[in-house]
Amino acid sequence: MPVISAPDAAIRDVVRTIATNPAMLFDSATYSQRRRTLAAKVGGGLIILPGNSGAPANYPSNCYTFRQDSTFRYYFGLNQESLTGIIDADSGREWLLGDDIDIDDIIWTGFVPSVADLAAQSGVAFSAPMSKLADMVADARKAGRQIHFLPPYRHDTMIAIADLMGIHPLQTAAAASVPLIKAVVEMRSVKTDAEVCEIERAMHIGYLMHTAAMKACRPGVTEKSIEGLMEGIAMTYGQMVSFRSIVTMHGEIFHGSPSLDELEAGRLLLVDAGAETVEGYCSDNTRTMPVSGRFSSRQRDIYSIVCDCHDLTIEKARPGLKWMDMHLDVCRLMTERLKDLGLMKGNTDDAVAAGAHAMFLQHGLGHMMGMDVHDMENLGQKYVGFNEEVQPSDQFGTNCLRCGRRLEKGFVMTDEPGIYFIPALIDQWRAEGRCGEFLNWDRIEEYRSFGGIRIEDDILITSDGCRVLGRERIPYRPREVEEFMAASEQ
Repeated sequence: MPVISAPDAAIRDVVRTIATNPAMLFDSATYSQRRRTLAAKVGGGLIILPGNSGAPANYPSNCYTFRQDSTFRYYFGLNQESLTGIIDADSGREWLLGDDIDIDDIIWTGFVPSVADLAAQSGVAFSAPMSKLADMVADARKAGRQIHFLPPYRHDTMIAIADLMGIHPLQTAAAASVPLIKAVVEMRSVKTDAEVCEIERAMHIGYLMHTAAMKACRPGVTEKSIEGLMEGIAMTYGQMVSFRSIVTMHGEIFHGSPSLDELEAGRLLLVDAGAETVEGYCSDNTRTMPVSGRFSSRQRDIYSIVCDCHDLTIEKARPGLKWMDMHLDVCRLMTERLKDLGLMKGNTDDAVAAGAHAMFLQHGLGHMMGMDVHDMENLGQKYVGFNEEVQPSDQFGTNCLRCGRRLEKGFVMTDEPGIYFIPALIDQWRAEGRCGEFLNWDRIEEYRSFGGIRIEDDILITSDGCRVLGRERIPYRPREVEEFMAASEQ
């Protein structure tokens, strides 16, 4: 197994940043300006932005690793538990609400700055105990003012909002403020240079994770051991993984959890994993590698199609292009190449229009990424990835596309085409006679136990195109993968 080395210069930069300012990535002026811009975009009313609290794993004092709400952190910069930010969009006044800890807490957790000190760090003029929140909301409602909050995704936040608003917890998502959602999406979608720099740090950690997985990939090693290796790297150099790592010989299962199964010669291993920096920015990459170190001819054929689809996105993505159109361009290229292998047939445009390609690609080309690995997905994909011009599709496969809108400079997107052979889907479509004019069932049956292949990188939309993020490239072309794996055995 590879040895985890001491942090390099890029990681040490992060450590120095934290040591200098343990609370925030940017200076207080940045967060103050973000809040002023948000208030102006919302236009009026009281904006409530709750942070997250600890989430018990099995009893109250044994919690999962704390993860701050991304929107709260974007506007206040603070990574402490149990805080709520308030912005009065009419008067411009701001509060940070929370309860100071006492000596009993300090014994167990150490010193934590007072809420007043945290407010000052964030450039917030006023602070108060959390009990003040109910009074503030009650006064605003009595005055007929609009209360703005985002759709809650944690049940404790759901209950807290429900109590404040006098509604059932299950009604909180529907009662969320659309003006606030749209304002947050507009601001968070476009990444600043400083944010891109932080994402690049996450990419570097992701590079260390994925190359370690490639070096470890050999018969007899378990899927879970590779997961553990990558998670250790993520925690050593950053905060944690940006999502539960997918490490599986069953690449046709999109979110395949790592098992204790040993890797088998002749199989493919799909690894979809990313890192999150201590400041909450993410990476997300996927690589598919041959356990034996070399692709079989059949594996290379399918892999090369996915590789070319991945490269097509990098070649064509640019501001003004609809991501929906980019997705369909990839589907057309994939269909053409699958026809060359005898797996598909007929007119390519007709096949894609009918959704026949979804026998092999059942998810979208990619999603936004930033402080969340699926950036802002908690706010609703109809607001994040779509708009009045481009609406979500209801066609199988394309309905899983998480973004279809026109790209803008500063967007960070994942580029992750794949080809999958899912036995249950093959059986269902064949029994239904679905898209039979475009699919060669006997040929498809030969690939029934093939599994799946996905290649994923993260791209930044620039003024005239895009660039792949990360100063190092995780090997992904077939020969590069084979050469890297061979070198790691020496």
